[in-house]
This record gives sequence, structure tokens and C-alpha cells, in this order.
Amino acid sequence: MKVLKFGGTSVKNATNIRKVADILNTQFEGNGPYTIVVSALGGVTDELVSMSKLAAKGNDEYIEVFNAFRKRHLATAKALLSSDNYKEIAPDLIANHDVLENLLNGIFLVRECSPRTADYVLSFGERNSAFIIAKALTQFGIPSEYLDARKLIVTDKSFQNANVNIKETEKRVKKYYKANPKQLHVVTGFIASDIGGLTTTLGRGGSDYTAAILAGALKAKRLEIWTDVDGVLTTDPRKVSKTFTVPRLSYREAMELSHFGAKVIYPPTIQPALSKNIPIYIKNTFNPDFPGTEITNKVDKSKKNEITGLSSMSGNALLRLQGSGMVGIPGIAARLFSSLAQEQINVILITQGSSEYAISFAIKSEDAKKAKKAIDQAFKNEIADKLINPIEIEDNLSIVAIVSEKMRNQPGVAGKLFSSLGKEGINVVAIAQGSSEYNISFVVSSKDEVKALNLIHDSFFLSQSVDINLFMVGVGLIGGTLIKQIAQHADKLKEEKNINIKLIGIANSKTMWIDEAGIDFENWKTDLSKSQSKSSPSNFVGKMKNLNLPNSIFLDNTANSRIPELYLDVLDANISIVTPNKVATSSKYKNYQKLKAIAKKRKVSFLYETNVGAGLPVITTIENLVSSGDTIQSLEAVLSGSISYIFNSFEPGKQFSEVVKEAKTLGLTEPDPRDDLSGSDVKRKITILAREAGYKVNMSDVKLKGILNKACLSANTVEEFFTELKGMDDHFDKLAAKAEAQGGKLRFIASLEKGKCSIGMKTVGADSPFYNLAGSDNMLVIKTDRYNTRPLVIKGPGAGADVTAAGVFAEIVSIANKAV
Repeated sequence: MKVLKFGGTSVKNATNIRKVADILNTQFEGNGPYTIVVSALGGVTDELVSMSKLAAKGNDEYIEVFNAFRKRHLATAKALLSSDNYKEIAPDLIANHDVLENLLNGIFLVRECSPRTADYVLSFGERNSAFIIAKALTQFGIPSEYLDARKLIVTDKSFQNANVNIKETEKRVKKYYKANPKQLHVVTGFIASDIGGLTTTLGRGGSDYTAAILAGALKAKRLEIWTDVDGVLTTDPRKVSKTFTVPRLSYREAMELSHFGAKVIYPPTIQPALSKNIPIYIKNTFNPDFPGTEITNKVDKSKKNEITGLSSMSGNALLRLQGSGMVGIPGIAARLFSSLAQEQINVILITQGSSEYAISFAIKSEDAKKAKKAIDQAFKNEIADKLINPIEIEDNLSIVAIVSEKMRNQPGVAGKLFSSLGKEGINVVAIAQGSSEYNISFVVSSKDEVKALNLIHDSFFLSQSVDINLFMVGVGLIGGTLIKQIAQHADKLKEEKNINIKLIGIANSKTMWIDEAGIDFENWKTDLSKSQSKSSPSNFVGKMKNLNLPNSIFLDNTANSRIPELYLDVLDANISIVTPNKVATSSKYKNYQKLKAIAKKRKVSFLYETNVGAGLPVITTIENLVSSGDTIQSLEAVLSGSISYIFNSFEPGKQFSEVVKEAKTLGLTEPDPRDDLSGSDVKRKITILAREAGYKVNMSDVKLKGILNKACLSANTVEEFFTELKGMDDHFDKLAAKAEAQGGKLRFIASLEKGKCSIGMKTVGADSPFYNLAGSDNMLVIKTDRYNTRPLVIKGPGAGADVTAAGVFAEIVSIANKAV
């Protein structure tokens, strides 16, 4: 004997019911008798609940819901059956619907629907579906008999979630099947009756339980639960995209997973199978050839993963009873949980410290107020004497559990679990682990539930791969180049470093586009242009925070001064930042300190190597020197690619204004060259370097000796500026000639010495590293305690979209490497 259960999705409509028939025909032909248990057509139970509630409220809209119910069942029967067979069963269906219509009318008239009446209303779902399916299977060549489970399954009168009398039920099942050895029985799931014949139900998911009860009573060879997924998955696929089927589970593992929210199997289902050692198979109606999941009394010792699966439950509250009057006093826990039992409140999780000062426990949120009232009453004397504090409630929580029988002999699982959560700033409110060590369950804020599931799943099941989720503001020259570079190297990173970079959000000054599944690197421009979402830095950051994805990185590729105002909020949300934007790191020193401190506190990265020298390893080098105990004595640098080009190209015989025009034409300067020649950008950069060297420097502390006169700086337009600059050509020519006469060259150099910063034009001799500087290269000359007689020199391209984007890309990869 085999028992198969088909859920609501499997029998949702005529097409799906034909798939069920195909499964019965092809997979079990000639393999002995079997019983199938069916749920109501998909969605029908909710419709029955809705119509009964509407009727009880005196709302005649229940009639519309009922008519849709009647029409759907008749249409399904008509689609499945021949004309003659439909005519044969239609009167029975119609009579059944008439009974339901009269029942609903009675509820409407008395404005009441008791649990007893509600159970009777709900029974019409399974009774209709089983009746239609039995007739359809017979027509398809599978002789079948409709069987109302109320004849067999006996319960108490706990309507809506009745308790089964297993002994009496097994007696009835054996007697019925002995008298009716039909090849196939189509049994109503979910419904039962009390000893006097009143209709009861087994609670949501009760059809699984019906199948398990029958399998146990009949000592079936196997119990198969047919659903719409490929077995028991490692976790909920609606919350984690990379789930996969667990091929084998033990009964205990299945019970733990189902208790903490796994929806594939109903918890009571396992007990009847376990007691008779009947294997359970979870199969997919829409992929019948897939092996699915096998649940037995054996532990799968061949699996390599430390855990079998993880599950979660949302909508919970954590209640905490604490006080000095609890310490060493026997019976406190008994009184606490007795008060809850009297109110029929189910406790999901319990944790208590060894000090006995507090007991924390989790229940469903809707029970929290009732629980508080009951507990406060139970301990009213102790509360009045201030020996015990009034109950504390923490709401909007989720419970997450990792499950495996292997954990008992596997050290380090808890450490790995909580380490992965801590790195992403997920606060664990409470922890519980039984002495059996089959599961570790813990409580987190509901907003962190999905993030926690993804982190744990990646950590334990996909430990060789990690998703890095990018949110990019600024997709112009640098941002666009960065996306192109990522696209070119994404496959290599995935293959060689197990890093999967996903572009989740992009924004320019006008629009923004966010796609949690990932934006196509090749079509991002099209996606952004079609987006109807108006760009706003605060909204973009808000959406990024709400997604709460693990391993998120915020990329600011702009020079915008408003966006850095959001950095503190981003870092505080445990999101790393990578940026070439110099505004934040050169802002007031206190703000700079705050950003560094919050990044350290939240254990996230705040990286800005490209603030100075584009892709050159400038900031990292200084940081490494300082952190390794070296002291920077002095630093000299050419920090502007545009000014570097201008002075490297300027020599006696050339007009300074023409060299600046040439640099502008080549795109080496800003549209207004004064933005470069004023030295303000260099001022930001030397401020940043001084801070990295360990000095408390603000931009206002930097002494800047400008090279432009007031007329140049105050010119109204760029054209006027060049006119005024031409008037300075003689001045610059004399300076160049003087430098040449001294055997030197002019350079615009920023200096740091003993914490003092200055910027200005200098003449450097042939023995200076700056003498042979060419093109638009940057150069830094660093003297330290270790690099004293021969200073450390860093030289290379200090500007350009390619090298800047490459620098940002390198920092993204450095963060990803830590996450793998």
C-alpha cells in the first residue's frame, strides 16, 4: 500500500488534475494498491473562510464569493469529464452546493459563525475536490472510489484544530479497507469528525496529516507528499534565491525544520510515519521525474554541509520575565508557563540564563498582550513587592533556526553562524539550543530576517561563493567605465575567486533604477533611461537600506557635496562605501573622525583610495606604513594631473596661457581651468594625506600660495580668464627662465612636514625626483623613519576615468575577498 497526498496547487484546476492522473498512470502502474488524499482546489479554503466571515458580519457580498465557488467547481468538473459523466455527477455537486448556500444563509441571518459551524463550511472544499477527482480518475482508466475521511478519522471537539483519537481511527481505517479492497481510494484531506459525527478539521496543513494517519494505520510502504516544489529545500525560496533540494532528511531534522516555519511539510505529519518507520517522500507534481526529498529514520552521513537546512518564522514577540525574586526560587517557570497554557498560548522558544534572573520566551505577536495580562496576574504579588519586574515585550521579531543531526559532533558551527551575522551587523536578541544539539535557534528583528537567511545560507551551503551587491550613484564617465570593467571581468572573478558581483542599483542626477535580481551590465543604460523613478540621493539610500542585502557596497562616483552627507547613515546601516569623491574625507576633521569611527564600529569598509592619485596605491601605502609603526617625517607631492601636465610642458619660449589652453583642449583640465589652477583640489588632497599620516588637519590649516592673480580669479567667463591669463605670460616666462638659469624646473608641489601643510610653486633641481616628471603623472615622495636617506616614491597616472574606475574596482574586490 502506498499513500499519496496532492496539495491545493496540485489540484488547482483541470489541467493540474490531469497531471495527477498522469502521475498515477505512469509512475505507479502495476505497483499495488494505493490511496490518494487531496486538498481543496487551490485557494478554495481561503474562499470558504472569506464567505463565512462575510456572512457572519451580515455582509451579503458572501453571495458573490459563493457563486464563484460554485461556478469554479462545476467548470472544473465539466472540463475534466465527458458530457455523460458530467451529467451523472452534476446533480450531486449542485445538491452539495445548495447545502452550503443554505448554511451560509443561516450564518448570515444569525450573524454568527461558531468554530463548529466554520469547520462544517470548510469541509465543502475537500469534499467537492475529492468527489470530482475520483470521478475524473475513473474516466481516465483508474478505477477510483470517493472516500469521505469523516467516516474514518475520529477526533475530539477541538474545532478548527482537532486532536485525533489514533486508536479509534486506526480501528476504523483497517475495518473499512478490509471491507472495501478497491484499487484506489480518493480521500478528503483536512477533515474529520468527532465520535458523534460532528465535522471537525485538523488545522491548516491538515491534509498532510490525514495522509500520514492513513499511512500509519495501513502500514504503508511509503507516504508521498506531492506539492509544487522539488522536495524540501535548504530554506524558503521566496526569501533566498539560491536554494536547492535536500535529498535526504531524518525524521528529527524534518520535525525541527517544520516547527520553525518550513512550509513543505506539516509538523504532525511526521509522527505517524515515524512511529511506524514509514519513509516520506516530498515530490513535485510539475516535475514528477525529480527524485525530491526522502525522509526516514536515518541520518545522511554522506552530506558534506555542516547543516541540513534553515527555516524562519516571522510575526513573533519576545517576552521577558526578570527580577531578583526569581533567583533560587523553585516553581517560577512552572507558574509562568502554566499561566500561558491556561490561555492556550503556544510558546515557540525558551531561553534562560544560569543566573535564573530572567526567562525569555517567544510567542506569536497576536498573543503578546494576552500573555502579558496573564503573567502580570500570575505574579501580581511579586510585582507589587518589586521582586519581579512587569513583563517586557519586544515585538516585530523573527525566529531563525539552523538544523542538522550532524551538529552534535561538529565543532565550530555556532561560531561560524554568529560570526557571519555579526559581520553584517545583525543583532541577535535571544538564542536557544537544546541539549540534543539538533538545532540552534535565535531571534532577530523582522527587518533582518531575509538578510540573515541569505547570509547563513551563503555561509553554510555556498561557502565557496559570495554575492557582492553594488549600489552606484554616478554613472557618468567614471561610473560607466567602472560598469564596463566589472562586466569584462565578472566571469573571471566568479570562476577564480568565487565572487559574484551584482549591480543592484544605479542613479544619475535625474533618474534611478533598482532591481534586486541584478541589473544587466550590458543594458544598464536602457534600464536607467526607461525608469520612472526620480533620482534623489536620500531616496536611493533609503531603498538600499530597506532591501537590507548582505555584502552591500555603496559607490559614490560623483563630486556632489550633498551625497557625502548620507555617508554616516549608510555606514551605520552596515553598508560599506567606496568612493573617489573627496568631499567627505576632506570635510571638517570631526566629521572625518565620525565616519572612520562608525565604519570601525559597524565592521564595514570606508575606502577612498581614489581620492588621491586615482588608481595609484597612495592612501593604502601611507596607511600600511603608519599601522606598521613607521612615522612619516615629510611628504612632497604633485597631486594634480592637469597642473602636472601644464608645468611639465611649460618651458622658456612657450606661453603659459597657450599651454593651459592646450591642456584644456586635451580634456586634462576642468571646463574652467581655474578649478585646477586655483589649487583647491590639491588642498583637499594634501588634507586627506595628512590625516592618513596621523595628523589632525583641516583644509583651513593648509597654506596655499596661489599662482593666479586676482584678475584671473575674478574673470566672469572662461574666455575672460584666458585674456587675463595671457597678461601673466611674461610673469611665468621670467619664473621659468630663472628656474632654468638655476638648473631647475618649475613644479606645483604640496608638502607635509611635522603636521604642517603648504602648497605652492617651487623650483626643483636635477637631483629632485620631480625634475623628470612627465605628462600628467602624479608623484609622491615620502620620507619616514624607515625610508629616510632614500625616500619612498610613488609615481604614475593620477587622473583619468580608466585608472580611477580601476582603483574603485580594486577596492570592491578587496571588500569581496574578506566576505568569501
